[in-house]
Amino acid sequence: MMKALLTIALIFCSCLFANAQDIHQLKNIKPHEAYDNILVKKLYSDPESTTFIIWVKDFVKPHYHEHHTEQLFVISGKGEMDIDGKISRIKKGDFFIIPKGVPHSVKVVGRKPLKVLSVQAPEFLGKDRVFVE
Repeated sequence: MMKALLTIALIFCSCLFANAQDIHQLKNIKPHEAYDNILVKKLYSDPESTTFIIWVKDFVKPHYHEHHTEQLFVISGKGEMDIDGKISRIKKGDFFIIPKGVPHSVKVVGRKPLKVLSVQAPEFLGKDRVFVE
């Protein structure tokens, strides 16, 4: 009985790892093209979520997402993040969850671009960004 349970557990774990995306060393992902202010690179997408690396040189205008929750992890750089009117200094290692419908923006305060990992849930198809004036 124990041997059967162990075998099932091993098969389950190997299936999980076989389907996992091998995206490590986020710090080593570099922009492969010139950009003025913002560059977005999609890393992965399925119906449940979309994962991006985003580089920002200056700022991201205030906006919100009607149908998506966004999770941001700062890989490098420094900035001032405004989430629903609350401004926070951000730096490498910081993590934010921005619920759908909540206005947010960011201003870079360092010399280097801000680089973040952004996960949008559900899948982001590019038509859910409403800018706020």
